[in-house]
Amino acid sequence: MRPGREHDTTALRTHTEILPALAAWTDTDLPVLGDLGYEGEADTITVAFKKPAGGELTDEQKDHNKAHNGKRAIGERGNSLLKNTFKALRNVSLCPWKIGKIVAAALVLLHIDHARTT
Repeated sequence: MRPGREHDTTALRTHTEILPALAAWTDTDLPVLGDLGYEGEADTITVAFKKPAGGELTDEQKDHNKAHNGKRAIGERGNSLLKNTFKALRNVSLCPWKIGKIVAAALVLLHIDHARTT
């Protein structure tokens, strides 16, 4: 874990072992989805297409973006639901391994106590 705050791509490029690990884990049936901040890592991380300056996206690119954003929306919705329900999860700076256990517990509480699902 690195101290302070930094952009995701900065952390990704600092830890040079992450991209090769993602490349080994992923394939066409199991892509790694990212937002446009990962555009420079498009060989490993699948991102949506940006609208070109003064141009339009093709129908194929628009279809890709709809599918990509629809898949990402599930995770984004789950993250939002957890952070809005449990205020303690909004500004966490713990080790990712430790926060995973806390989020798992919060998810169980969300399902049981609040009858909510992601």
